Amino acid sequence: MDTLSPLGMVRSASEELNAADQASFSRDEERKDYFVERDGVRFAGSHLLVDLWGARHLDDPAYIDAALREAAEAAGATILHGHFHHFSPNGGVSGVLVLAESHISIHTWPERDFAALDIFMCGACDPRKSVPVLERAFAPERAEVEERLRGVLG
Repeated sequence: MDTLSPLGMVRSASEELNAADQASFSRDEERKDYFVERDGVRFAGSHLLVDLWGARHLDDPAYIDAALREAAEAAGATILHGHFHHFSPNGGVSGVLVLAESHISIHTWPERDFAALDIFMCGACDPRKSVPVLERAFAPERAEVEERLRGVLG
């Protein structure tokens, strides 16, 4: 039995990289600088805060897992693993996809048709490419997106 099950947590259906692949990836990548340069500004990564209002499918952890995976792939990210917690059969979901390039997290309030997502990516990934995928998946009436550059160098 999965040790997360008693806690109400669900391990993602497919883990993209096994432990040996992760260790190899880490050794090969540890010396590279993943800071990004855009418009003459050098920074660690882009952090998007995404609020979805009037959204759907906010109480289905398997659906949310699949949507976040598709969003990560659209951004060019490498999925390491995911964990999602369903608060009750009709309640919200909190979860995260851990990426080699950082993470995508979500917290949902189905009773308010609201979802708050956090997308942080470094390197060659473009988290902005995740947003249209999320909008298709959750069909919100309104989406608000804020971007913050993290680790800006002088």
